[in-house]
Amino acid sequence: MSRTLQLTEQLISRNSVTPEDADCQRIISERLKPLGFDCETIVSGPENFRVTNLWAKFTGSGAPKTLVFAGHTDVVPTGPLDQWDTPPFIPSHRNGHLYGRGAADMKTSIAAMVVAVEEFLAANPKPELSIAFLLTSDEEGPSVDGTVVVCRQLQARGEALDYCIVGEPTSVDRLGDMIKNGRRGTMSGKLTVKGIQGHIAYPHLAKNPIHLFAPALAELVAVEWDKGNDFFPATSWQVSNLHGGTGASNIIPGELVVDFNFRFCTESTPESLQLRLQAVLDKHQLDYELKWVIGGLPFLTTPGELVQAVRESIEAETGVVTELSTTGGTSDGRFIAKVCKQVIEFGPINATIHKINENVRVADIDPLKNIYRGVLERLAGIAGK
Repeated sequence: MSRTLQLTEQLISRNSVTPEDADCQRIISERLKPLGFDCETIVSGPENFRVTNLWAKFTGSGAPKTLVFAGHTDVVPTGPLDQWDTPPFIPSHRNGHLYGRGAADMKTSIAAMVVAVEEFLAANPKPELSIAFLLTSDEEGPSVDGTVVVCRQLQARGEALDYCIVGEPTSVDRLGDMIKNGRRGTMSGKLTVKGIQGHIAYPHLAKNPIHLFAPALAELVAVEWDKGNDFFPATSWQVSNLHGGTGASNIIPGELVVDFNFRFCTESTPESLQLRLQAVLDKHQLDYELKWVIGGLPFLTTPGELVQAVRESIEAETGVVTELSTTGGTSDGRFIAKVCKQVIEFGPINATIHKINENVRVADIDPLKNIYRGVLERLAGIAGK
């Protein structure tokens, strides 16, 4: 068994459903400390939702740049246990795949990162590159006491970060066929349209908020918020929930609650989107209340040293010419991008993430480690020039 596979199985065997870390970070710290890493555990959150974070750093020779490996040790809940072919926290092998919760998202990536660093430092004990790990147990949860807390502390200390690889599972059909060099922002809104409740047989004595909102909804659906750009698709607006009525068929509701979400690119800002949506509501003379929650701003790493190093390492190991993409949901990259100049996401195939019988191809595990090691070697060469 390869060392990467062995560590992957060790991590999968830990029942680390968010916000639990279940000693995953302790296992990792015990491997990093002998390499010269200073390991700091940062605990955050209320008593009933304690989050464990790890910041570990190896300082290279001279005044080098820093590459951060980032990820999360928490996993999503298993779902019905009787639907799993094998217990989700007992690693198992079938047909060339390793099964277990977190196999793809993202304990394989973390194991590959750790072993890649071990091999790199064994061959290059005094590299002109600093290396760090930023791990959290609050990525699959609210994400308020995890990576964002560590990044704030690093910013307050004046810690300079130059490159970051987040080990999210980004590959689609083959290992390395896609990396994320950015993500869209997310902003949710809760709109309450006010009417007057009444008997459905006497509509002239009531005001139906569903009817009042319908023309505005049709207009909002048709809005082109922006056209996107070379890296991002156009901003989208989607309604996720409509709540109105008492459940009775003879009552006109007194209010309508609409939940919606923007996934927005760098061509729009939260402020501009808010103003444009509110203008439509005002145009239709609605009586409403509106609350906003900004889940994250978009970030983008244009092709440069990090993208080139990852692309070259992927092609050297697999022969695959990778595609840059900003599709999909949010990740902790949105927090890291505030303190790091270049951030990308790269990891194994994502077809089974969050699913029953989550798995990765065993044949991809060591190549993933080799790619991460190749990035270290290439960036060390750049930093040393």
